[in-house]
Amino acid sequence: MDTFPRTIPRSLFALSVFYGGMVCIAGVLGNKQVTLGPLSALGTVVGLGPLAIEAGIFAFLLLVVTSSAIAELHGRAIANRLVQFGFVPLIVSILLSLIVWALPPSPSMIPANRDAIQLVLFSTWRIWLGGIIAYGVSQTLNVSIFAALKGREGARLLWLRAAVAGMGSQIVDTLLFVTIAFYGEFPIGPLVLGQMLVKVILSAVLVPPAIYLFVALGRGLDRA
Repeated sequence: MDTFPRTIPRSLFALSVFYGGMVCIAGVLGNKQVTLGPLSALGTVVGLGPLAIEAGIFAFLLLVVTSSAIAELHGRAIANRLVQFGFVPLIVSILLSLIVWALPPSPSMIPANRDAIQLVLFSTWRIWLGGIIAYGVSQTLNVSIFAALKGREGARLLWLRAAVAGMGSQIVDTLLFVTIAFYGEFPIGPLVLGQMLVKVILSAVLVPPAIYLFVALGRGLDRA
């Protein structure tokens, strides 16, 4: 199967809608840097200083889980097609952000709110480009690794396949995005290593239980 079926299974429809929403919200959440207690302290232990991570990682991990679940339920080709369709809401959301940023604000807006939303809506072209490229490459890689591991070991060890694919894709995502967005602006080595470390740990901890939940929900929708 290399295209979406004429009759879309309920699980594919529901997961696709969810996937599109996560593509859009990831960029918004990414405007906030968060610290995660022990993970922040771990950075100091390994010499990288207190670690912070952009909050968009939580939406990106859900993208990883969703594309892996679709690959498990409907095959690699369908999952890859979903990743390709994901460029549509991603690019449209960027364009809408730029349009709304350029429109004059209402005089009745509270100045602090006006200034804050303008900062959230606007990013440099390098950040936009880095986000688009990192999304496409990392999500395609996630599906490829997940499907390749399934081809080797069959339908078992779902948690391991999802975790390995998630960690690998997040390493590539971090390397691409930080390099494209910030190379030449400041030394990016510590930032890359710190982001990779946190994303790998979060992928190992959060992705395995989430993949079982998403696959179970998908199978339940298809049986309904």
